[in-house]
Amino acid sequence: MVIGCGGLGAAALPFLAAAGMGRLILADHDEVDETNLQRQTAFNESDIGRNKAETLLGRLKSINSRCETVALPHYLDGDELAEQVRRADVVLDCSDNFATRQALNRACVAAAKPLVSGAAARFDGQLAVYRPDFSDSPCYACLFDDGQADDGACALFGVFSPLVGVIGSMQAAEALKILLGTEPQEYGRLHVYNALSGRWQSFALTKNRQCRVCGPKAV
Repeated sequence: MVIGCGGLGAAALPFLAAAGMGRLILADHDEVDETNLQRQTAFNESDIGRNKAETLLGRLKSINSRCETVALPHYLDGDELAEQVRRADVVLDCSDNFATRQALNRACVAAAKPLVSGAAARFDGQLAVYRPDFSDSPCYACLFDDGQADDGACALFGVFSPLVGVIGSMQAAEALKILLGTEPQEYGRLHVYNALSGRWQSFALTKNRQCRVCGPKAV
C-alpha cells in the first residue's frame, strides 16, 4: 500500500507495478496542481484538477495489466486507515504532512506491518525502514515525536525535482526487499541524502523505550 501519490509515490509506484505486484493500493485525496508538475513527472498538464491516485491508476495498468490496482481518492484515517494497513503486506509512507505520517506509523505498529518512510525537501531526502513486526525495531515516533512537526516543507522551501525520484525509487527497492525476504533485513537506520553533494549518510536508530506508540506504556 502506498500513502501519497505525489512526488515520492509517483516515483515508487511504477517500479512496484513493473516488478509484478499482485495488488497495489494507492491512497491520496489530493488533486494534481500546476505547481506539482515540476517534480511529479508521472503527471502532465492535462491531469491538472484530477485526483492523483485515480490518475496514476491508469498509468500503472498500462505498465502491468495483471497487477490489481485500487485507488482510494480520499483521506484515510481512523478505522479505515487501520483496516487498510492491516490488509497490506508492506506500507510506503510517501505523504507530505506530519499528521499523516504519525497516524500511519500508529496503524503500522498496531498491525505489526513494515513501514517504508520517505521524505524530501529542498536538496535533502530521508529514507528509513521501520519493522514493528520485529521487537527491537524503533518506530517513526521514536525518532519524531508529536512536537517535531514539519508540515509545509515542500510548499515553503520547494524540492529539487530529481530528489523525489531518488528517494521514491529507494522506497520501492526497500519494499521489494521486504516482500522477497532478502537478508539481512534492513531496518533501524535513517539514511539521509544530500543532492548537492551527492552523498549519503546513515545513522543508527534505537528503540525509544518511553515511546508513546511502540513502547511498553504505549497509549
